[in-house]
This record gives sequence, C-alpha cells and structure tokens, in this order.
Amino acid sequence: MPRLAACACAMLVLAVAAGQAAADVMSFKLLPNYSRATFKSDAPLETFVGNTAAEGVNGTLSLDPAKPQTATGSVKVDMNLVKTGIDKRDADMRSKNYLDTEVEANRWVTFEVKSVEIAGPLEPGKNVPAKVKGILTVKQKPVERVADATVTWVKLTPEEVEAQKRFGFAADNIKVRARFATTFTDHGLKIPAILFYKVSNDIQLETDLTFARQ
Repeated sequence: MPRLAACACAMLVLAVAAGQAAADVMSFKLLPNYSRATFKSDAPLETFVGNTAAEGVNGTLSLDPAKPQTATGSVKVDMNLVKTGIDKRDADMRSKNYLDTEVEANRWVTFEVKSVEIAGPLEPGKNVPAKVKGILTVKQKPVERVADATVTWVKLTPEEVEAQKRFGFAADNIKVRARFATTFTDHGLKIPAILFYKVSNDIQLETDLTFARQ
C-alpha cells in the first residue's frame, strides 16, 4: 500500500507539472492591420516590390516565452491581394501562366514553422535573433527555407491593455521580423526568356508580423 500511495503521489505530481508546462504555451493570432509581407524582384532592368493588403495576410503562433525553441505556427498570404504598383503586372502574376490564383490552392503562399534556433528565453522588450526553419509553399510546391528573424515579446500593463485592446492587442504580444529568399524555379515556375531582364528568378521575402495572445 505505501508503494501504491507513493506511485499515486508521483503520478499526481507529474500530471500537475505537465499541466503547468502546457499552461506556459501561449496561443497567438496575427493582427493583419499591424503586419505585412513583401517580396522583391531585383532584375537587371527592373526592380519591383509586391506588398500585401491588411486583409491579405493571416496566421497563428504557439509559443512558450521560456522555451521559444519549441514554437510552432504558420502564416499565409493571399496572392490575389498582393500589389506591385502596376495593375497589368499584378494580373500577369496571377494568370494561368504563372501563379494561376483562380485555383484556390494556388491562391495562398504559406510558411509553416518547423523549428526555431534561438538563444535562451524571451524577455519582454528585448529583440532576440533567431533562425526559423520552415516549409514555404508557392503554387502547391513546398520547399524548405531558413529565415533570419528577430523575435520580440511585447508585454503590456493592464492600463496599456485597456487602451490598446480595441486595436486587438493583448497583455502578451509577439513581433516577428524575418527575411529569407527563394526562387521561382524551386517552386516549379519558369520566367519566360522575354522577361529575363525584367523579372528575377531570385525572390527576396520579408515579413513584419505582430501576434496578440488569444
């Protein structure tokens, strides 16, 4: 009986500890009005940047500030809402010859976080550099990419939350700034020879994302 009681106590302690550990993982939702994603094509004769509209980017994040290495999450961008500054170019980008965004699965460019390399826990107000490895999917073609990122935990006081909650902010907020690169050919897309000097095969991507705790 004493041994059974000890085992029961040990199991109870483990269950409580597991519950406490799970409670440390926070769930966040991206705030579109305070987030953006861009891509840049830098070709010999032309450089252009594609920008998202506020309603064109969304995502989620699960993170324990004490163990940010275990973070998971995903972000997706609606390519039907990306603007490069020239309507004709935007229409060509979405056409069947390129992204073919009339197909729902092609409409979204997604990045799914697989692992995070970061030094130590997050501290409120401190910018922490990180390497974020994930799967970037363009036109249903997934490739592994690593982003150079900076993660910031923004913690608000109750008074600040009261003033900011109408904008969607919470007591705990996470800002993620990241840069990485990909190529059209890695995603099964080919640049026509006639556009070689105007559209680069190499694409630079940049995000500035703000998440609020749910």
